[in-house]
This record gives sequence, structure tokens and C-alpha cells, in this order.
Amino acid sequence: METRELRYFVAVAEELHFGRAAQRLGIAQPPLSRTITQLERRLGIALLERTSRKVSLTEAGSVLLAEGRAILGALAAAERRTQRAATSKPSLVLATKAGASGELLAKLLDAYAAEPGAVAVDLLLRESQPQQTLHDGQADVALLHQPFDSTAELDTEILNTEGQVAILPTSHPLAGRSHVRMADVSSLPDLPLARWPGPDGAYPEGPGAEVRNQTQLFQLIALGRTTVVMPESCRANLLEDLAAVPVLDAPTVTTVIAWPPHSRSRALAGLVRVATRL
Repeated sequence: METRELRYFVAVAEELHFGRAAQRLGIAQPPLSRTITQLERRLGIALLERTSRKVSLTEAGSVLLAEGRAILGALAAAERRTQRAATSKPSLVLATKAGASGELLAKLLDAYAAEPGAVAVDLLLRESQPQQTLHDGQADVALLHQPFDSTAELDTEILNTEGQVAILPTSHPLAGRSHVRMADVSSLPDLPLARWPGPDGAYPEGPGAEVRNQTQLFQLIALGRTTVVMPESCRANLLEDLAAVPVLDAPTVTTVIAWPPHSRSRALAGLVRVATRL
């Protein structure tokens, strides 16, 4: 298969509409339809089910969509990493969630900057899914939080482990408690748990507010619209009208530094050594 064919198929598979896919690709619809038909003929299978009203994926089409995304992502990552390697001034790109691990991040950057041979570190702050920046080549290294972030197909070193707290408005009855349990927090009718988008950008079902970043989340909690259970280190970013109550039976959160397993960067190795030493 050609890269062009994969790009065309992924666009159609994601849009499930030939007109929208053609517009997204910046091409006319007839050559797009011909390319998909030729691809199906060469593979000897149907990738899409077409009717006058809708387009849907066959089981084989779903497989090719997942594989195509991975292949196109790997190609884009290779291009970005190759271009960065050719720059005259070496640097590292470190990704993390906006507002997360603030104290640890500051200590890491200061300690690494003091190392002989340290290079510039550019920060890439993501609202969610920072691990994806390692797969697509936007970042060289990331601070991730298990079990929230996936570390599949990445090399990692554990940096620390912490408990979790429920973030509540200070006016809420539970805000004055010394601790709560997950059942207490998950069953609040007036403060349903906030919902974060998944890897595909879709939100899980539920009554809680849809949130994309920590600033938005904390504002909604302060307004009495939602609540959340987060790592204990988030206390450093709380507003005055928010309270953090330890959740005794919440799973612990492990912060790791992660990087692609094929990396041979000496600068990256130096940053990882500093992180594990901290």
C-alpha cells in the first residue's frame, strides 16, 4: 500500500463521509472514491459498506484504520525527529499535562540545567494524553501518571508515588472531613465526577461535566458543578475556594519519566539520570 492510499482511507474512515473526507484532504471526491475502490480491489476485501445514506466500516476496515493511524503516525514522527536531529542547536522537548507535577518539573529542570553538557529543554504542555506526543514525534520525553496515562511501548523510570484527593468546594459538607472513600465521592448527586476525553477525543458517558484542562476543571468545581479525584500534588495549584480531602481507597498514582525505546540521545539519557536521582 502507498502512503497516499492510507491517508485517503484514514480520512474516509474517520469522517465516514466521502465529501467531508475529500474536503479535509483538499481533493475532489471522484479521485478519492477511485483510490478507495482500487485499494479494496487490490486487497480483495471490502473496507467500507456504502449505502445511499451512510458509510460504515467493515471489520477489516476497522483493522486497517487502526494500522493506518499507527503507520502514518510513525512516518510523521520519523520526519519530526529527523528534522530536529539536523538542527545545529541540540535541544529536548519534554511533554506533560498542564498543571501536573509542577514542583517536580521545576526541580527537574533546575537540576538538569546545572549538569555539564545540558541542552535547552522546551516544554510541551498538553491538556490530555501527553504520551501521544512521544508516539507522534512531537516530544522526546514526557512525565506521565499511571494509571491515567498509558506507557505501552515506552521505556520508563519511576520517579514517585502518591495518594489521591477529592477536590471539592470549601462550602460542601464533605470538605471538612479528614478523609473520604471513593464511594462517598462517586455517589454525590450534586457533584458528579468530571469526565475527561479519551485517546480518540470522545468523552465517556455520564452526568459529570466535560473538561479539557485543569483551569476549567477547578472553575467548575468552585461553581459547584462537578468534582474530581486527583493526585495529592495538585494541592499546590488549588484556588482558595477549593478543598482537597484524602481518598483512602483511591488507587495510588505513579509518576514516571518516559521516552521512546529506540532513542539514542545522550541529552535524553542525561535528563533521565537527573530525574531518577531526584
